[in-house]
Amino acid sequence: MPNYLRPDRPGACIFFTVALNERGASHLTGNIGLLRQAVRQTMVERPFRIEACVVLPDHLHMIWKLPPGDADFSTRWSVIKARFSRQMEPGPRRLSHVARRERGLWQRRFWEHHLRGPAALAEAVACCHEDPVKHGLVARPEDWLYSSIHRARDIASGAAA
Repeated sequence: MPNYLRPDRPGACIFFTVALNERGASHLTGNIGLLRQAVRQTMVERPFRIEACVVLPDHLHMIWKLPPGDADFSTRWSVIKARFSRQMEPGPRRLSHVARRERGLWQRRFWEHHLRGPAALAEAVACCHEDPVKHGLVARPEDWLYSSIHRARDIASGAAA
C-alpha cells in the first residue's frame, strides 16, 4: 500500500481534484444540492474558505484557503465525501470497499497541489473555470452552472457588495 506524504502547511491555499470512482457517472451534478450541503456542513464544523470551485458530473476541483494554524485538509475531504456518500445508493463495490464500509462512490485518493503566490492562485482559478470547456460540456466557462465563475463575475460587477 502506498504511503502518501502530504505537506503540513497551516493556512495553505490548496488546489484539489476529487473524482468519483466511476468515470462518466453524473452523481455530482445530478445531486448538487447534497454535495453543497455536505460542503457547507463541513465548513461550519471545520472552517475553510473556498477560493474557487467547479463541479463536473464525475469530478470536481476546489481551491481552499485553510485557517492559520490548521493544515488538516484530508479530514475535511473525508467528512465531505462520507456525508455525500451516505445520501447515495452504494455503487459497485469490491471486497475492500465492503471491509472498509465504503459505498464505492469516490476514488479513495484525491490530488492536491499547494499554491504558492498570487500567480499560482490565478492559474488554478482559471483551470477550475475552464475545465467544463476542456471536457466539452459547454462552449464558454460562464455557461457552466456549477462553477464559482458566477460568484467571481458578481463580485467584479459589485453585485455581491
